[in-house]
Amino acid sequence: MKGMMKGAYLPGNSTVILKEVPIPAPGPGQVLVKMKSSTICGSDIRAIYREHIGKGPEGYQNVIAGHEPCGQVVEEGPGVKRFKTGSRVIVYHISGCGVCHDCRMGYMISCSSPYRAAYGWQRDGGMAEYILCDEKDLVELPDSLTYTDGAQVACGFGTVYEAIQKIGVSGNDSVLVVGLGPVGLAALMLCRKCGAQKLYGIEGNPYRIDLAKRLNLADEILLPGDSNVRDIKDLTGGRGVERALDASASEAGRAVAIRGTRQWGKIAFVGEGGRAAFNPSPDIIHDQKSIYGSWVTSIWLMENLVEELVRWNLHPETLVTHRFPLEKAEAAYKLMAEGSCGKVAVCFDEELT
Repeated sequence: MKGMMKGAYLPGNSTVILKEVPIPAPGPGQVLVKMKSSTICGSDIRAIYREHIGKGPEGYQNVIAGHEPCGQVVEEGPGVKRFKTGSRVIVYHISGCGVCHDCRMGYMISCSSPYRAAYGWQRDGGMAEYILCDEKDLVELPDSLTYTDGAQVACGFGTVYEAIQKIGVSGNDSVLVVGLGPVGLAALMLCRKCGAQKLYGIEGNPYRIDLAKRLNLADEILLPGDSNVRDIKDLTGGRGVERALDASASEAGRAVAIRGTRQWGKIAFVGEGGRAAFNPSPDIIHDQKSIYGSWVTSIWLMENLVEELVRWNLHPETLVTHRFPLEKAEAAYKLMAEGSCGKVAVCFDEELT
């Protein structure tokens, strides 16, 4: 397919530039995907949109932005094995080398090779009319899920699902989620489907508090404050929650997640950036607690999540509050940076309505 297409770039300083670039041609083992939906991740805002602060895996290389892409294959390169023209696909947003230990476990996010390249960071991403993908980076999108559902699986929901697998949320648990941005809201949605008996949230943004309440995602939502640990313990018979997940990336929020968890509890940190401060003996060691760091997910768990979403009849696009065409990508990023929104999507074709 020859011709030109529009793509959105993030030069920093809270700006977006649209450029006309050639439509790429797929090589061996590659496919060309027509974009249908590309959602905006908070890490784009933190590390690229405001200023280029990322290094290593977060080092932006002046490519087309967007690491939550979902679309349909429209052209195949030589040697593709599974995904053909017409396939509906989610893009696992890190293209790893495929031969290091982490890649062989399916965790391309942790690929240690210099060949590692993330879509929207080191190679062209999904904020364009088309995206060139390696076939190995694709996950099948079932017909019962929308492309905007799939775009969220590509990062946010996949990230939360991984963390939930690590801490083991089940019907035995009450769960605290600190920070109810799109990742925290996704955590509430998935924890409920995993059987959590009680769900508690901490959030200060009025828009996101209202969104969580309108969607009936939590049993109780607290404003951030000095009494949060006491409040959580009061809500749980004085013991604290069995599981906690921090999506706030704040020092205070992480401390509440730890101290609001009961003995033998498990805590996952998924919010990027910031610092943590706690007292190891009283906060962790003496109460036998465990803290898990969790970064995105593996491609096989992403496939499992897609299957679960169909089984649960759960649609991640429920969290999308605003949709923009590519021509208005600058407004989309601006809104996401301001935070008075749920998830923001740049959509194409039928996904825009």
